[in-house]
Amino acid sequence: MTRPRAKAFGEKRLTGEVLRRMRRTKNPRLKQVIRSFVKHLHAFVREVKPTPQEWMTGIQFLSETGRWSTDKRQEYILLSDTLGVSMLVDALNHSAAKGATQSTILGPFHRQQAPEYPLGGNVSRNGTADGEPCEVSGTVRDTTGKPLGGAKLDIWEGGADGLYDSQRGDEMNLRGVFRTDATGRFHFRCVTPTFYPVPHDGPVGKLLTATGRHPMRPPHLHFWITASGYQPLVTHLFARGGKYLDSDAVFGVKPELITDFKKGNDGLTRASFDFVLMPEKRRK
Repeated sequence: MTRPRAKAFGEKRLTGEVLRRMRRTKNPRLKQVIRSFVKHLHAFVREVKPTPQEWMTGIQFLSETGRWSTDKRQEYILLSDTLGVSMLVDALNHSAAKGATQSTILGPFHRQQAPEYPLGGNVSRNGTADGEPCEVSGTVRDTTGKPLGGAKLDIWEGGADGLYDSQRGDEMNLRGVFRTDATGRFHFRCVTPTFYPVPHDGPVGKLLTATGRHPMRPPHLHFWITASGYQPLVTHLFARGGKYLDSDAVFGVKPELITDFKKGNDGLTRASFDFVLMPEKRRK
């Protein structure tokens, strides 16, 4: 009995054979994504022509990135951010309607189940040790101007030392949840945002160094705003005049999100911003 002979796949035929073997993929979206991924990955290899040692270095880099990822620090999100992929995904999926607030990246330091505070509450638990006192206020409305009472604002920020709470330990600090009043208004206390470096002690930091880039982010405050019937908004407020606005390591700055953080005679810095949410997309 003659056994079937194995096919020989040269450089030109290999990609087509890989795609052929995926032809029975049942999920149409998965089929589209994986086929495109294989085509682009094979094209990348053909263009760069890596040596086996270089290819192994790339695999080791990805493995190391996985080892640095925890429930407190997502190194793969950081990699996506610093390569501009996160902002590209954001641009393709969150085109703001006229008058709506622009979105930006989530970042690697959001945490679930942040403590909820009443309006006017202070997310800083260590006083001036966390940074200069700051008050942020504003409104949440929709694109018609309707105030959105009960909208949820999940906010977080780094401290004056350039670190987020999860980089120090388990205790939550400089983050919290607030809800707008019946007129859509909110106000809370925090600390004045300062510039800081993204974590650069891991594989992503080594890549930044190797490519001649700095790890710095401009002063900003994170927001994740949700309201029933409206699209969630993940965004930042950036401090006008802040350092690194024009060279943010994660490409997250949008001019529309830059606002004034001004210190008053009482020593308290204040900022105000009116957020505008878009209606939830209707399913077809």
